[in-house]
Amino acid sequence: MKALLQAVVLSLLCSTLAFAGERGTPDEAIALVQKAVAYLKANGKEKAYAEFNNPAGQFKDRDLYIFVIDMTGMEWANGANQKIVGKNVLDLKDAEGKMMVKAFIDLAKSKGKGWVDYKWPNPVQKTVESKSTYLEKVDDVLIASGIYK
Repeated sequence: MKALLQAVVLSLLCSTLAFAGERGTPDEAIALVQKAVAYLKANGKEKAYAEFNNPAGQFKDRDLYIFVIDMTGMEWANGANQKIVGKNVLDLKDAEGKMMVKAFIDLAKSKGKGWVDYKWPNPVQKTVESKSTYLEKVDDVLIASGIYK
């Protein structure tokens, strides 16, 4: 019985660790945004946005991806959903009705960087989950990446 209990505990621990490895961490999201900010500054918007939009590129890692929105709500890049690139997403609401793009822009204007919490579909898990997005304002755009909790 003791061996069975140990096996179950070990199995649960291993599956929890494997699941955790599938998800980006807050530190990884910050690092990805900072890498994207440096890439944008070094390469300009056109080249940067093309790379951010590349679903197999250097700015996509598991459930982490870069997206770029300007201060009017126009989406310029999205590593998980190219269908919304070129569209104004200012009035986009999360699963609970929160206007998260407005929250992104308000944070970018007031503090220049930080975190915003909301509910959003996880492109890997295909379910709506709690998400926290880290963003940094660069000139007239915000560069962001979020983690699913």
